[in-house]
Amino acid sequence: FTSGLVAFSLEQPSVVVVRMDTLAIMPCKASTKISHIHWYHHQEHTAPQRILRLEVSGSSVNKDSVLKADKIIAIKDKDVTSYSLLVLKLKKNDEAVYYCATWEVRYNKVFGPGTVLRVTDKNPDEDIPPKPTVFLPSITEIKDHNTGTYLCLLEDFFPDVIKIDWKEKDDKTVLQSQQGDTMKTKDTYMKFSWLTVTQESMAKDHKCMVKHERNKGRVDQEIDFPSINRSIQVVTVSPLSSQSFSTVPSTVGEFSLVPNNQQLQLMNTSAYYIYILLLFKSLMYSIIITICLLERPAPACVGESSFSG
Repeated sequence: FTSGLVAFSLEQPSVVVVRMDTLAIMPCKASTKISHIHWYHHQEHTAPQRILRLEVSGSSVNKDSVLKADKIIAIKDKDVTSYSLLVLKLKKNDEAVYYCATWEVRYNKVFGPGTVLRVTDKNPDEDIPPKPTVFLPSITEIKDHNTGTYLCLLEDFFPDVIKIDWKEKDDKTVLQSQQGDTMKTKDTYMKFSWLTVTQESMAKDHKCMVKHERNKGRVDQEIDFPSINRSIQVVTVSPLSSQSFSTVPSTVGEFSLVPNNQQLQLMNTSAYYIYILLLFKSLMYSIIITICLLERPAPACVGESSFSG
């Protein structure tokens, strides 16, 4: 959003992780002085709701009835362009995305990018970065489709806010890729992303770039995918150690020379893809059956029949 020739913006951290029964401080910084700051609360499957408005000049706060009055506090810092929302006595149901917002000239409301609040009973400073497993293209896919799919499975990370990009090695261009949903597994999360490339591109090295709050030194984790010409194998990589791949001389036209144990690993890759596909088909079938049951006695539902006595 712009005001005249000057771009106006609000900055917020992407995620705040806090221990249960304590308080969360979520800052918001404006690029210039403002008269009011609004805070919104957005939980999954619900519409965003405003929780309060802070008048900057007089520091008066008008709280909406979304959250209890003693649950939230809004403050402004000394530099006049920095503000914070405090959420007290944290519980699991306080998890949400919290947005700051303000009115710009010409009645244009500007929102910050939002801060994801995660509440945990663990030590929030505990180092839980993503643990990656690498899957390279299967023989069948390359032979039948002249393409290859690289898959990066990320497990056991917390919090769930994560960004995954794919690039060719030594190239800054972000490639078009696909991602699955972030899934909760006990107290941590998992997510997978995949990149499909042409047979020609399989001769190049690729890398999966993972941005996560708990990466060591806050540096993006780079997961290397060697070219098919250098290595065809599944590798589990420790995110805290240097990565290494054993290289096996093999080209796209020499699959008959791949050792049996590597063929087994490649078959596991295909099996993983098939499992994901079957899981999706099972979900779709369940949805169709549910719709049929809700719309009975519609004749379109499979398996319904009527008998006249």
